[in-house]
Amino acid sequence: MEPIKSFEDLDVWKLGREIRKDLYRQANQLPKHEQYCLGQQIRTAAISLTANIAEGYGRFHFKENVQFCRIARGSAYELLDHLTACKDQGYWGEGEHDGLRGKLTRFIQLINGYIRSIGHAGQKKAVGSVTNDE
Repeated sequence: MEPIKSFEDLDVWKLGREIRKDLYRQANQLPKHEQYCLGQQIRTAAISLTANIAEGYGRFHFKENVQFCRIARGSAYELLDHLTACKDQGYWGEGEHDGLRGKLTRFIQLINGYIRSIGHAGQKKAVGSVTNDE
């Protein structure tokens, strides 16, 4: 396993990037009357997947990193709802819906694992640290 040197090395970020590309492509194919409403919401939530992972990675404290990852996870759930709306309105077919839903489900699994690993690493640091008060 390669060491993590940047947020770009994280599997969850890589998958989020792939999902973002797919969703941009799909959102651009929405009917014109949905481009600036549903389309914009899809694009914004898709950007949030990777941007929040990156921002959290750059934070000093592990708790901040976890919070930004939770925001990314929330955006993934928001996107699941947008997928359903697109399917219900007949904008996307079953194949597009199912493929993206599978990727988002995998993203949620990976982000949950990443959040757990951040928490465990942060707790180990906190337990192992010594302050001047002790």
